[in-house]
Amino acid sequence: MQSPSKNSPEASSAQTDSSENFDAMIARSGIRNTLQRRYVYEALMEHRDHPTAQDVFMRVKAKVPSISLATVYNCLETLTESGLIKHVNLDRAPSRYCQNPVPHGHFFCNECGSVADVPLKTSLSETWEVPLNTVVSHAEITLRGLCADCASSSSDITPLPL
Repeated sequence: MQSPSKNSPEASSAQTDSSENFDAMIARSGIRNTLQRRYVYEALMEHRDHPTAQDVFMRVKAKVPSISLATVYNCLETLTESGLIKHVNLDRAPSRYCQNPVPHGHFFCNECGSVADVPLKTSLSETWEVPLNTVVSHAEITLRGLCADCASSSSDITPLPL
């Protein structure tokens, strides 16, 4: 799923909406609204590319030179614990962060390392048959393969039937 380019009208509207929504979301989450958390959240919203903590740090540092990597990590942890963002892991790769609040999965490209959101067409209960009387508290759906760009330049792939 493509997100609007950084300079498109949709992106600036989304950025304005994210700033306005941030105040409301922070208030609902019960965590304190700090300038550092706002900068970290806005860095995630500007580029919906599932950045690492280091990526977020570099983006925020460009605007706030005095911010530390530890502060960015603390902000990411707090925003994750409050449910405003999601922590995304794949094997031993660096953790990434996702700002999409809608239930979805992730596609990881094995070649270039890009990460894309994968919308769910049905609810999890319609997709999976979990054992009777179990309670699912957390679900992570991960697909791996080659993104469109990498797949177009590769000839030795065997796709999984979907």
